[in-house]
Amino acid sequence: MQFMNRSNRRLVLAACAAVLSAVCLPAQAAWPDRPIKLIVPFAPGGSNDNIARVVAARLGTRLGQPIIVDNKGGAGGTIGTDYVVKSQADGYTLLFASSSITTNAAIGKKLSYDPLKDLAPIGEIGAGPFVVVVANDVKATTLPELIALARARPKSLSYGSAGIGGMNHLGTELLASAAKVQLVHVPYKGISLAFTDLMSGTLQVLLPSLASAAPYIHAGKMRGLAVTSLARSPLAPELPTASEAGLPGFQLEVWWGLAGPARLPAPVVKRLNEELNAVLALPDVSELLAREAATPKPGTPGQFGQLIRDDFTRWNRLIKDAHIQAE
Repeated sequence: MQFMNRSNRRLVLAACAAVLSAVCLPAQAAWPDRPIKLIVPFAPGGSNDNIARVVAARLGTRLGQPIIVDNKGGAGGTIGTDYVVKSQADGYTLLFASSSITTNAAIGKKLSYDPLKDLAPIGEIGAGPFVVVVANDVKATTLPELIALARARPKSLSYGSAGIGGMNHLGTELLASAAKVQLVHVPYKGISLAFTDLMSGTLQVLLPSLASAAPYIHAGKMRGLAVTSLARSPLAPELPTASEAGLPGFQLEVWWGLAGPARLPAPVVKRLNEELNAVLALPDVSELLAREAATPKPGTPGQFGQLIRDDFTRWNRLIKDAHIQAE
């Protein structure tokens, strides 16, 4: 029998050791192999929480792991967002993002993060319009009539918001800028308080979400003038769009989406985006969004990232031009 020389024996032994290592060491677990946490940066209840919970349930089913909704409200959504930014970028902590991440940054709040650099966009979920409403005693039944009234009497009409720097505030200022009118801002500690004053006649104008205002409009407690989407809403088809009513091209919508910490692995982003788009095609998800006067917005991570950048640019420009200051 011919024996192997020492050099050949070493090569064979090394090869055997490599095979044994491959067999004995556990393979790297495929993502996801444990529950995922979805941070909703607002208190339970309301549109953000309702949409997040349905999307989380359907997305978890497709991923084969439960997605646990964790409400971390406070400071206009910045506390929950900060938590996600500082989390490990492994796909097990995600953010239910909304338009507030861009308004918070643009208004100049002291944030510990940069939403354009410290978050990884995964995909948009949906978007819904706001609606221009006035108190019943305001002598305007259309948006052009409201604009004419405001131009004839600058700073004579007051509008409410849920606070400085929020969508109701910045959205109304955007509308006022497009219409070339001056209104007086009255910030509240919640939109429900503004609704109360509008219906009592203390407040003249409000720009709430269509979903929140539609019941009051249909009950005759306030007058709807126009929605801020480019297309009319099935929730109030009788209302024209702002673009139809004299402000060509005007569009303002609240949006929701999924994001994670920066440096989220590309395969995780890709999988989440694909599964999210599949979830958005489900009838019950479309129905939920419809109840919020919203429509599903499937797309790519790149498109969602561009939406965030465009939103930030728009609000930043408005804030500078209108000399709006944070609290």
